Amino acid sequence: MTTRLFIIAISPGIALMLGIYLTDRYDKEPISLLAKVFLLGALSVIPAAFVEGILQKFNIFKGLLSAAYTAFIVAGFTEEFFKRMVVLKTAYHHEAFDEKLDGIVYATFSALGFATIENIMYVVFRFATNPYVGLYRGILSVPAHMLFGVTMGYYLSLSKFAEDEEISKKSLKKALLIPMILHGIFNFILMSKIPGLMIFLVPFVIYLWVINLRRLNEYTHESKSIYKNRKDPLE
Repeated sequence: MTTRLFIIAISPGIALMLGIYLTDRYDKEPISLLAKVFLLGALSVIPAAFVEGILQKFNIFKGLLSAAYTAFIVAGFTEEFFKRMVVLKTAYHHEAFDEKLDGIVYATFSALGFATIENIMYVVFRFATNPYVGLYRGILSVPAHMLFGVTMGYYLSLSKFAEDEEISKKSLKKALLIPMILHGIFNFILMSKIPGLMIFLVPFVIYLWVINLRRLNEYTHESKSIYKNRKDPLE
């Protein structure tokens, strides 16, 4: 039973990682670095949980304000902060990070490392008797972490390759702020327990997929152009 739940818990993250890895067709990232980012993303659950526990003690609010504090600050800010830190400490200054698509690759690997451990905690341990938790999280929660990672990586690349230092600093801040806001909105819709608000969940998830697939396609096309110019510099 536990083995089956474990497989259910890790399968979404592995499938999405494989999809991102295969998207990076023209200039593959080092497997060792990707594994390091994923592993540290997974381990970042530990400090994130510690900080979340401290921040939750300051949740003096009631009702929707309490849900908003938990969604945006406790979960959104803390989790995106540590996922971004993993990329900044491992891949951001690495020589392999040499094109914009790489930012998305590394940020999503960090995010999926985090999401995979979180999913194991929920599916295998916390809600082992509920067969629907693994399905729900596999369809919504784990992909959501990946999409927040795409957003983060998009802005990390804008920061790394910006020629203007001010733009670089602003993009680096957005690499935390924008995923945090998106993460907070996603969590707040679920935590508010307002039936009417739940109707916005599916449109919001669709919005996340559309905007982040555009970002992924933008950087993928740019990667292809760079590859072609390297291969045929006279064309």
